[in-house]
Amino acid sequence: MTLNTLEIKDLVIRYTRSGGLFSKRQVASAVDNVSLSIAPGRTLGLVGESGSGKSSIARAVVGLERPASGSITVEGKSLAGATASELRAYRRSVQMIFQDPYGSLDPRLRIGQSIAEPLGLDPVGSPRDRVVEALETVGLSAEAATKYPNEFSGGQRQRIAIARALITRPALVVADEPVSALDVSIQAQILNLMKELQQTHGLAYLFISHDLSVVEHLCDDVAVIHHGKIVEEGTASEVLRTPAHDYTARLKNAVPVMGRRVRGMQQTQTAPQAVPKNEDRN
Repeated sequence: MTLNTLEIKDLVIRYTRSGGLFSKRQVASAVDNVSLSIAPGRTLGLVGESGSGKSSIARAVVGLERPASGSITVEGKSLAGATASELRAYRRSVQMIFQDPYGSLDPRLRIGQSIAEPLGLDPVGSPRDRVVEALETVGLSAEAATKYPNEFSGGQRQRIAIARALITRPALVVADEPVSALDVSIQAQILNLMKELQQTHGLAYLFISHDLSVVEHLCDDVAVIHHGKIVEEGTASEVLRTPAHDYTARLKNAVPVMGRRVRGMQQTQTAPQAVPKNEDRN
């Protein structure tokens, strides 16, 4: 029996809100008893409206949110009650790509420094060699390591963020709206790159998105979240083409042209190509 890369069981995440000077604090559930799993080498798309709880799940998986209850394991490694060494092993197994490719990079650090930062958790091999390898994997040259974030386009910065996510050679990458801030043509380049890297390295993705057309093309499986609860899940073709739940149908109908092909999106077995010098600046 193959071990799932990600296993979430009965996850509950709550936030406390201030009730004001004369009111009691209120506790609200952002995620309510959610269970999900991702098999090795597959992509699970988690979709829902803003405030549905999908980003709270993403942050909990990488250890940025503390669940009220439930369990999260990556390759059998659990966050709950982890010792310092167990936590380091967990963090080597899971990395995150954030929505804003500029905001996720420290403008004061050179690119090589930003990419090497996670290697403090995994000091195996030469950091410089690992950085160069990661940059070349995402189609950038070694020279990029000496530059600063403001010297790159939005698409190139997201490639850098992907390189940083890959530096510890994780089994799972959590991608929280990773292309929503980019132009459509650049979105296609980044999505193609993510697919190529998945095929090359056997990565599993938890892909958070509100764009159902992107999810349809990139994801193997889909889970739909509404008010913190999973209301429907299955293969991408089943859920997005013939939704069984009314909320999923409403999400589908809210997309102006459902099923449009992302411009330039394609599956390929070839290695990532160098980024064109005239890549649009976004």
